[in-house]
Amino acid sequence: MTTQTLSEKKEWQFDADHSEMGFKVKHMMIANVSGTFENINVHVKTLGDDFSTAEISFTADINSINTGSAKRDEHLKSADFFDAENHPVLSFQSTSMERIDHENYHLKGHFKIRDIEHPVTLRAEFGGIAKDPWGNEKVGFSITGKINRTDWGLNWNAALEAGGVLVGEEIKLHAEIQLSSPA
Repeated sequence: MTTQTLSEKKEWQFDADHSEMGFKVKHMMIANVSGTFENINVHVKTLGDDFSTAEISFTADINSINTGSAKRDEHLKSADFFDAENHPVLSFQSTSMERIDHENYHLKGHFKIRDIEHPVTLRAEFGGIAKDPWGNEKVGFSITGKINRTDWGLNWNAALEAGGVLVGEEIKLHAEIQLSSPA
């Protein structure tokens, strides 16, 4: 068996038109508010089609945040939360992609927000590999996870009159990622 070097790895192309990255957070402790990052980029290298060998990184432009409310989006970009003026990008760099079974992986790596970096483990569900109508090889993943926003200095909150807080600390992450094999 021959060992492939980094330069021999397959570099998958990110398909932004068929991918999305979002989040959910509790509002007033009774309902979820959802948002997305409209401008994301993903880089993936593997040894062949073996995603347990994947090197994965992604970035999201903080200024592309969209929760459906311009006022809320501006607040999230402010120093109370992401501080987009000083920290315009959040990022993730994988350290391993551990296969759990045929469809599921634990994607481990470092998540960086506001220049604060912490290890995280995300769940990656492999959707499969298929050829599109033009003969291009495509692969899809659904990625989910949870983080505590205060670990990254996203501490702003307001107390509610009846008890509790306005914004939950737990953030549910979700992404649908589609990649194309290089030509």
